[in-house]
Amino acid sequence: MADYTSQKIRRAGDWSGSFELCVMSYDERFLRRKVIKTAQGESLLVDLEHTTSLDHGDAFELTDGRLVEVVAAEEELYEVTGNLVQLAWHIGNRHTPCQIEDTRLMIQRDKVIGHMLEHLGATLREVSEPFTPEGGAYGHGRTHSHEHVATAHEH
Repeated sequence: MADYTSQKIRRAGDWSGSFELCVMSYDERFLRRKVIKTAQGESLLVDLEHTTSLDHGDAFELTDGRLVEVVAAEEELYEVTGNLVQLAWHIGNRHTPCQIEDTRLMIQRDKVIGHMLEHLGATLREVSEPFTPEGGAYGHGRTHSHEHVATAHEH
């Protein structure tokens, strides 16, 4: 049995005062019903109405009203530099989640995508940082179909 239960999400900027936090990877932040561990080792049953994509800074609202902050975990990524517009187009064309910044792109490490980007003139650097890619074009976060396509390259 879980120590806590949450059936509601509060979006970043719409809350304050968490008493606990959960450090979660990008893939772990896409869920509907799951038991997860807090930073203090407590179990939290997340039981949402719909599958939801969570962002860094969102919070789980517990049944008693307290909040548990969602923190993006450090992940093994490629920092991509070069012609960012061209490279972002190729990354997006393959439905690969991408964190877009002014001077670099960040993607999860994938040898196939990495090789393609290097062939296009990109410079790749392996880094370990929190991963907070752009949301989908049709609303907040991810959709099932894009999530499926994104994981097809993980072999």
